[in-house]
Amino acid sequence: MAIILDGKKLSEKILHELEEKISNLDKKPSFAVILVGNDPASELYVNIKEKKSKLLGINFSKITYPENIDEKTLLKKIEELNKDDKIDAMLVQMPLPKHINAQNIIQAISPKKDADGITPENIGRISIGAEPFAYPCTPLGIVKLLEEYKIELQGKHAVIIGRSNIVGKPLAQMLLNKNATVTICHSKTKNLSQITKTADILISAIGSPKFVKKDMVKQNATVIDVGTSKSKGKTLGDVDFENVLPLSSYITPVPGGVGPMTIACLMKNVLEISRLRLY
Repeated sequence: MAIILDGKKLSEKILHELEEKISNLDKKPSFAVILVGNDPASELYVNIKEKKSKLLGINFSKITYPENIDEKTLLKKIEELNKDDKIDAMLVQMPLPKHINAQNIIQAISPKKDADGITPENIGRISIGAEPFAYPCTPLGIVKLLEEYKIELQGKHAVIIGRSNIVGKPLAQMLLNKNATVTICHSKTKNLSQITKTADILISAIGSPKFVKKDMVKQNATVIDVGTSKSKGKTLGDVDFENVLPLSSYITPVPGGVGPMTIACLMKNVLEISRLRLY
Protein backbone atom coordinates (compact mmCIF):
# COMPACT_ATOMS: atom_id res chain seq x y z
CA MET A 1 0.00 0.00 0.00
CA ALA A 2 1.34 3.42 -0.97
CA ILE A 3 2.33 5.86 1.76
CA ILE A 4 0.57 9.23 1.40
CA LEU A 5 3.00 12.14 1.59
CA ASP A 6 1.14 14.43 3.98
CA GLY A 7 2.12 17.97 3.01
CA LYS A 8 -0.49 19.47 5.30
CA LYS A 9 0.95 17.81 8.39
CA LEU A 10 4.55 18.71 7.51
CA SER A 11 3.63 22.30 6.62
CA GLU A 12 1.94 22.71 10.02
CA LYS A 13 5.11 21.44 11.69
CA ILE A 14 7.25 23.94 9.73
CA LEU A 15 4.87 26.82 10.46
CA HIS A 16 4.84 25.97 14.18
CA GLU A 17 8.65 26.02 14.24
CA LEU A 18 8.67 29.36 12.39
CA GLU A 19 6.14 30.84 14.83
CA GLU A 20 8.34 29.88 17.78
CA LYS A 21 11.45 31.38 16.17
CA ILE A 22 9.68 34.62 15.23
CA SER A 23 8.15 35.00 18.72
CA ASN A 24 11.69 35.17 20.12
CA LEU A 25 12.85 37.90 17.74
CA ASP A 26 13.09 41.52 18.85
CA LYS A 27 12.64 42.68 15.24
CA LYS A 28 9.86 40.87 13.42
CA PRO A 29 10.30 40.07 9.70
CA SER A 30 8.49 42.36 7.25
CA PHE A 31 6.96 41.12 4.01
CA ALA A 32 5.44 43.13 1.15
CA VAL A 33 3.25 41.70 -1.61
CA ILE A 34 2.24 43.60 -4.75
CA LEU A 35 -1.10 42.63 -6.27
CA VAL A 36 -2.05 43.94 -9.73
CA GLY A 37 -5.66 43.74 -10.87
CA ASN A 38 -8.54 41.81 -9.31
CA ASP A 39 -8.08 38.23 -10.50
CA PRO A 40 -10.02 36.12 -7.95
CA ALA A 41 -7.36 33.39 -7.73
CA SER A 42 -4.57 35.95 -7.20
CA GLU A 43 -6.61 37.74 -4.55
CA LEU A 44 -7.19 34.43 -2.78
CA TYR A 45 -3.47 33.55 -2.81
CA VAL A 46 -2.51 36.98 -1.48
CA ASN A 47 -5.12 36.70 1.29
CA ILE A 48 -3.64 33.33 2.29
CA LYS A 49 -0.16 34.88 2.42
CA GLU A 50 -1.48 37.74 4.54
CA LYS A 51 -3.29 35.40 6.94
CA LYS A 52 -0.27 33.09 7.40
CA SER A 53 2.08 36.06 7.85
CA LYS A 54 -0.05 37.60 10.58
CA LEU A 55 -0.49 34.27 12.37
CA LEU A 56 3.30 33.90 12.51
CA GLY A 57 3.94 37.47 13.65
CA ILE A 58 5.33 38.69 10.32
CA ASN A 59 4.60 42.33 9.47
CA PHE A 60 2.64 42.18 6.22
CA SER A 61 2.10 44.94 3.65
CA LYS A 62 -0.22 44.58 0.67
CA ILE A 63 0.23 47.03 -2.20
CA THR A 64 -2.55 46.95 -4.79
CA TYR A 65 -2.72 48.44 -8.27
CA PRO A 66 -5.45 48.44 -10.94
CA GLU A 67 -5.05 46.10 -13.91
CA ASN A 68 -4.22 48.99 -16.27
CA ILE A 69 -1.13 50.09 -14.32
CA ASP A 70 1.86 50.74 -16.59
CA GLU A 71 5.07 48.75 -16.25
CA LYS A 72 7.16 51.84 -15.44
CA THR A 73 5.07 52.62 -12.34
CA LEU A 74 5.33 49.04 -11.13
CA LEU A 75 9.10 48.99 -11.62
CA LYS A 76 9.40 52.27 -9.69
CA LYS A 77 7.52 50.76 -6.73
CA ILE A 78 9.78 47.68 -6.76
CA GLU A 79 12.84 49.93 -6.69
CA GLU A 80 11.35 51.80 -3.70
CA LEU A 81 10.83 48.51 -1.86
CA ASN A 82 14.36 47.38 -2.73
CA LYS A 83 15.70 50.49 -0.98
CA ASP A 84 13.26 50.43 1.95
CA ASP A 85 15.05 49.16 5.06
CA LYS A 86 11.69 48.49 6.71
CA ILE A 87 10.92 45.76 4.14
CA ASP A 88 12.86 42.48 4.42
CA ALA A 89 11.19 40.42 1.70
CA MET A 90 8.79 40.94 -1.17
CA LEU A 91 7.06 39.36 -4.13
CA VAL A 92 4.84 40.38 -7.01
CA GLN A 93 1.81 38.10 -7.32
CA MET A 94 1.70 36.31 -10.67
CA PRO A 95 0.26 36.22 -13.27
CA LEU A 96 0.48 39.85 -14.33
CA PRO A 97 -1.65 41.55 -17.01
CA LYS A 98 -0.44 40.82 -20.54
CA HIS A 99 0.82 44.36 -21.17
CA ILE A 100 3.42 43.94 -18.40
CA ASN A 101 6.58 41.93 -19.04
CA ALA A 102 6.78 39.53 -16.08
CA GLN A 103 10.50 38.87 -16.61
CA ASN A 104 11.27 42.59 -16.35
CA ILE A 105 9.40 42.70 -13.07
CA ILE A 106 11.10 39.62 -11.61
CA GLN A 107 14.54 40.87 -12.64
CA ALA A 108 13.90 44.20 -10.90
CA ILE A 109 13.46 42.55 -7.48
CA SER A 110 16.58 42.49 -5.33
CA PRO A 111 17.71 38.85 -4.94
CA LYS A 112 18.26 39.60 -1.25
CA LYS A 113 14.55 40.43 -0.87
CA ASP A 114 13.22 37.76 -3.25
CA ALA A 115 10.69 35.83 -1.14
CA ASP A 116 9.71 33.65 -4.13
CA GLY A 117 13.34 32.68 -4.86
CA ILE A 118 12.85 33.21 -8.61
CA THR A 119 15.10 36.13 -9.51
CA PRO A 120 17.87 35.32 -12.03
CA GLU A 121 20.59 35.52 -9.38
CA ASN A 122 18.89 33.09 -7.02
CA ILE A 123 18.08 30.64 -9.83
CA GLY A 124 21.66 31.03 -11.13
CA ARG A 125 23.12 30.27 -7.73
CA ILE A 126 21.13 27.03 -7.59
CA SER A 127 22.30 26.05 -11.07
CA ILE A 128 25.97 26.24 -10.05
CA GLY A 129 25.39 24.47 -6.73
CA ALA A 130 25.73 27.62 -4.61
CA GLU A 131 23.38 28.66 -1.81
CA PRO A 132 20.76 31.17 -2.99
CA PHE A 133 19.30 33.89 -0.78
CA ALA A 134 16.03 31.96 -1.15
CA TYR A 135 14.91 28.79 -2.93
CA PRO A 136 11.80 28.74 -5.14
CA CYS A 137 8.94 27.85 -2.80
CA THR A 138 7.29 24.91 -4.57
CA PRO A 139 10.53 23.08 -5.45
CA LEU A 140 11.77 23.64 -1.89
CA GLY A 141 8.49 22.24 -0.55
CA ILE A 142 8.87 19.13 -2.71
CA VAL A 143 12.45 18.54 -1.56
CA LYS A 144 11.46 19.03 2.10
CA LEU A 145 8.62 16.52 1.66
CA LEU A 146 10.97 13.94 0.12
CA GLU A 147 13.48 14.49 2.92
CA GLU A 148 10.81 14.19 5.65
CA TYR A 149 9.83 10.74 4.39
CA LYS A 150 13.49 9.77 3.86
CA ILE A 151 13.02 9.11 0.14
CA GLU A 152 16.44 8.53 -1.40
CA LEU A 153 17.42 10.89 -4.21
CA GLN A 154 21.03 9.96 -4.86
CA GLY A 155 21.32 7.82 -7.99
CA LYS A 156 17.56 7.79 -8.55
CA HIS A 157 15.92 8.73 -11.86
CA ALA A 158 13.62 11.73 -11.38
CA VAL A 159 11.32 12.63 -14.27
CA ILE A 160 9.67 16.05 -14.18
CA ILE A 161 6.74 16.81 -16.47
CA GLY A 162 6.75 20.59 -16.93
CA ARG A 163 9.53 23.10 -17.58
CA SER A 164 8.26 26.30 -15.94
CA ASN A 165 10.73 28.81 -14.51
CA ILE A 166 9.20 28.55 -11.05
CA VAL A 167 8.84 24.76 -10.69
CA GLY A 168 10.21 22.45 -13.37
CA LYS A 169 13.56 24.07 -14.17
CA PRO A 170 14.68 25.03 -10.64
CA LEU A 171 13.46 21.71 -9.24
CA ALA A 172 15.59 19.87 -11.80
CA GLN A 173 18.66 21.78 -10.64
CA MET A 174 17.88 21.14 -6.97
CA LEU A 175 17.48 17.40 -7.57
CA LEU A 176 20.70 17.34 -9.62
CA ASN A 177 22.47 18.99 -6.68
CA LYS A 178 21.30 16.04 -4.58
CA ASN A 179 22.80 13.59 -7.10
CA ALA A 180 19.59 12.44 -8.75
CA THR A 181 19.55 11.75 -12.49
CA VAL A 182 16.99 14.15 -13.92
CA THR A 183 14.89 14.17 -17.09
CA ILE A 184 12.57 17.08 -17.93
CA CYS A 185 9.58 16.38 -20.18
CA HIS A 186 7.24 18.92 -21.75
CA SER A 187 4.57 19.43 -24.42
CA LYS A 188 7.02 18.65 -27.25
CA THR A 189 8.42 15.47 -25.69
CA LYS A 190 7.93 12.36 -27.81
CA ASN A 191 7.07 8.97 -26.34
CA LEU A 192 6.29 10.58 -22.98
CA SER A 193 4.92 7.48 -21.26
CA GLN A 194 8.02 5.48 -22.20
CA ILE A 195 10.12 8.05 -20.34
CA THR A 196 7.84 8.44 -17.32
CA LYS A 197 7.74 4.65 -16.83
CA THR A 198 11.49 4.74 -16.12
CA ALA A 199 11.07 7.21 -13.24
CA ASP A 200 11.86 6.25 -9.67
CA ILE A 201 10.43 9.66 -8.77
CA LEU A 202 7.76 11.10 -11.09
CA ILE A 203 6.80 14.75 -10.67
CA SER A 204 4.02 16.38 -12.67
CA ALA A 205 3.60 20.16 -12.75
CA ILE A 206 1.45 21.01 -15.78
CA GLY A 207 -2.01 21.77 -14.37
CA SER A 208 -3.83 19.22 -16.50
CA PRO A 209 -6.37 17.18 -14.49
CA LYS A 210 -5.72 13.42 -14.28
CA PHE A 211 -3.09 13.65 -17.03
CA VAL A 212 -0.78 11.04 -15.45
CA LYS A 213 -2.43 7.65 -15.92
CA LYS A 214 -1.41 4.31 -14.40
CA ASP A 215 0.21 3.17 -17.66
CA MET A 216 2.70 6.07 -17.30
CA VAL A 217 3.94 5.00 -13.87
CA LYS A 218 6.51 2.40 -12.90
CA GLN A 219 5.70 -0.06 -10.12
CA ASN A 220 6.77 1.32 -6.71
CA ALA A 221 7.52 4.80 -8.03
CA THR A 222 7.26 7.92 -5.87
CA VAL A 223 4.65 10.20 -7.46
CA ILE A 224 4.58 13.94 -6.73
CA ASP A 225 1.56 15.87 -7.98
CA VAL A 226 2.13 19.64 -8.27
CA GLY A 227 -0.82 20.45 -10.54
CA THR A 228 -4.11 21.88 -9.37
CA SER A 229 -7.20 22.33 -11.53
CA LYS A 230 -10.86 22.98 -10.80
CA SER A 231 -13.55 20.73 -12.27
CA LYS A 232 -17.21 20.99 -11.21
CA GLY A 233 -16.14 22.71 -8.02
CA LYS A 234 -13.65 19.96 -7.15
CA THR A 235 -9.87 20.42 -6.92
CA LEU A 236 -8.00 17.90 -9.04
CA GLY A 237 -4.32 17.17 -9.52
CA ASP A 238 -2.31 16.14 -12.58
CA VAL A 239 -2.34 12.52 -11.41
CA ASP A 240 -5.22 10.05 -11.76
CA PHE A 241 -4.83 9.43 -8.03
CA GLU A 242 -7.19 6.48 -7.48
CA ASN A 243 -5.71 4.43 -10.31
CA VAL A 244 -2.06 5.39 -9.76
CA LEU A 245 -2.21 4.85 -5.99
CA PRO A 246 -1.91 1.01 -6.11
CA LEU A 247 1.27 1.25 -8.22
CA SER A 248 3.04 3.80 -6.05
CA SER A 249 5.30 3.43 -3.05
CA TYR A 250 4.72 7.08 -2.09
CA ILE A 251 2.25 9.60 -3.51
CA THR A 252 1.03 13.14 -2.76
CA PRO A 253 -2.68 13.91 -2.59
CA VAL A 254 -4.37 16.98 -4.10
CA PRO A 255 -5.27 18.92 -2.08
CA GLY A 256 -3.08 18.40 0.99
CA GLY A 257 0.23 17.52 -0.66
CA VAL A 258 2.53 20.04 -2.33
CA GLY A 259 0.19 23.04 -1.97
CA PRO A 260 0.52 23.54 1.81
CA MET A 261 4.28 23.04 1.53
CA THR A 262 4.56 25.94 -0.92
CA ILE A 263 3.09 28.50 1.50
CA ALA A 264 5.10 27.09 4.43
CA CYS A 265 8.31 27.43 2.43
CA LEU A 266 7.39 30.98 1.43
CA MET A 267 7.09 31.89 5.11
CA LYS A 268 10.38 30.11 5.77
CA ASN A 269 12.01 32.21 3.03
CA VAL A 270 10.69 35.44 4.55
CA LEU A 271 12.23 34.60 7.94
CA GLU A 272 15.57 33.49 6.50
CA ILE A 273 15.86 36.54 4.24
CA SER A 274 15.11 38.83 7.18
CA ARG A 275 17.86 37.13 9.19
CA LEU A 276 20.38 37.59 6.37
CA ARG A 277 19.56 41.30 6.32
CA LEU A 278 20.54 41.62 9.99
CA TYR A 279 24.18 40.87 9.13
